[in-house]
Amino acid sequence: MSYESFKKVEDSRTEWMKCIQYEDINGNDRLFGGRLMSWMDEVAGIAATRHCGGFVTTAAVDNLQFKAGCFLNDIIVIRAKLTYVGRTSMEVRVDVYIEDRDSGMRKVINRAYFTEVQVDDAGRPVPLKYGLVLETEVEKAEWEGAKKRLEVRRQRRVEGF
Repeated sequence: MSYESFKKVEDSRTEWMKCIQYEDINGNDRLFGGRLMSWMDEVAGIAATRHCGGFVTTAAVDNLQFKAGCFLNDIIVIRAKLTYVGRTSMEVRVDVYIEDRDSGMRKVINRAYFTEVQVDDAGRPVPLKYGLVLETEVEKAEWEGAKKRLEVRRQRRVEGF
């Protein structure tokens, strides 16, 4: 791949916070999962946009895992960071936490990997200008995991899923 230059994972890291309100709650008095997924998609798109400097669209979501519930007045934190950059697409890891009001400690309640594709004005994929510099062992491990998830997605398409 031929990139013009490279960016660090930290260059596009994105964090968004929200206090859960009545309009966010479902019939079981928990945060509505669809609303959370929408917020996660938006934060993933922002992180991808910060990396590529262009417009992006979501192509896939992998490993969406609801680990714990979230309730009225909980403070949630949604964090996104790039884990992989290909020719036209990027993988973004999105973690969702509940933040304790008193201690500030965070507990993971959700995680997913979003594939974002840079597109032109007509919605066609375009090559990315920036590669991704991997500075830590964790970033290198995330990159390897992303390559495996990419291969699984490709295989599932071949199999008709």
